[in-house]
Formats: sequence, C-alpha cells, structure tokens
Amino acid sequence: MVAALACPECHAEMAADDRRLLCAQGHSFDIAKQGYVSLLTGAATKMVGDTPGMLDARERFQAAGHFASIARAAAEASTAGDPHIGTILELGAGTGYYLAAALDVSPGTHGIALDVSKPAARRAARAHDRAASILADVWRGLPIRDRALDRVLSVFAPRNPAEVARVLRPGGTFVVVTPTPRHLGELIEPLAMVAVAADKDERLTDALSADFTRIDRTEVEFSMSLDHAAVADVAGMGPSAHHGAESRARLIGALPDTVPVTASVTITTYRR
Repeated sequence: MVAALACPECHAEMAADDRRLLCAQGHSFDIAKQGYVSLLTGAATKMVGDTPGMLDARERFQAAGHFASIARAAAEASTAGDPHIGTILELGAGTGYYLAAALDVSPGTHGIALDVSKPAARRAARAHDRAASILADVWRGLPIRDRALDRVLSVFAPRNPAEVARVLRPGGTFVVVTPTPRHLGELIEPLAMVAVAADKDERLTDALSADFTRIDRTEVEFSMSLDHAAVADVAGMGPSAHHGAESRARLIGALPDTVPVTASVTITTYRR
C-alpha cells in the first residue's frame, strides 16, 4: 500500500526499503515488528485513542458476531458499484474488523487501517492479509497522496471531511456508519452511557456538503440478546468507556441476566 502513502513531514511519495518507509527528502519511518508503521510526527497528539481494555472489549463483542449485520452492510456499501476497487481506507479502524469485512467481499481490493491508538494499530496490522496498518491522527492531515483512494470508510469514528475529499479520486465514495438515537437505547439510561444526538445525520451531511453529494442512505436495525458480559463489552468499547467503569459494573449487576438491546445505525454513502 506504500504507493498510496505520503510522507507526513513533506508530503512526498514514499517507498519501502526492507523494514522502513522512505521519502525522496530522506524522511524515514520504521515498520514496527507488530506490522504497523507510525506516521505520527511532531508534538504528541491531543486525540484520545482507544485503550487496550477498550479494544479487548471490542474484539470480544465483534468475535461473538453481535455487529455482523452492520459489518456486512458496511462492506456492501463500501464495495457497491465497482468490482475493481483499488484501495479502501478505514478511518479510526480500531481492530480492523469492518475493513476486513469489506476486503473479504472484494478480492482484488487492498486496504489501509488508520488509527491514532498504538494498541489499535497493532491489532489492525493482523486484521487481514490485504490490509496495511498506519498510526496517524486524522485531524493533522492524512498521510495519503492526493486522489489516491477509491473508497474511504468511517464506522463510529472521527472524520476530517476536507482531508477525505483530498485523498479520494473524483467519483470516489465515502461511506459513513453512524449510530441512530435508538442505538443501544435500552442501556443508555440504566448505565449512564453517552447518548446520540437526534440531529447527528443532518449535521454530518452539512459538514460534507462542500465536497460530497449524498447518493445512498440505509438504516440497519435489529435486536440483540446480551448477557452481562456482552453488556459490559459493548458499554466498555466506545466513548462511555472513558469514565465510570466501577459504577458501570455495579449498574450492570442490577440488570436482568439477559437484556434485549437494539442495534441501530445509518449507513450513508457520499460521492466525491
């Protein structure tokens, strides 16, 4: 995937040399033994990435298949309309679960998993044999060449519309998966979790309107039957995980042994 990457220092093209990435200006970036490359430069990022505990919870929840329907729908949206997709970038890729699903349904496609969390970059490096993993901050500018990508995917993750527009080729698509206000609704109040704003989709479309046209929108909604361990994982793998872990465990203990929980997301496709 090095052909799609740009040096984060000078934006020059990159080349691979054994265990390093190099640019023509001499900037060098080592490929870690875990398989990812850090393209974070300068002062420490202010972005708060996922912790190992959050990623452990996410891996368990994903492995149990609870969000498999979301992964399938996101993969179909990411690969729709073109059987010869070159490259997909997933922003805030975490474990690489959604990117791997997209690559599975598009055999000729390669992917880049991008995340600001080092533990996430390590895990995403082993998510799929056609995926590369890079450590970068989406808000500092993507270390990707102009118009280098066919698809960009964002699932429950931060996004930088101007940068996504820059790295997508004309006609390329940006697939965004966002939770609806009903997502995990049965758990929001009992566990004091972060709620989803009612106007989230409208604000997203407004933010993208300068460079993108919305071409498709699909809702995926279904009910899950979760035991206490699964409830702890789904509550501990997202934004709510950053606060109240001890009180959350006590609140989960007060729930019925099995809880019906709604999964509800909107999958929106935008064309560059």
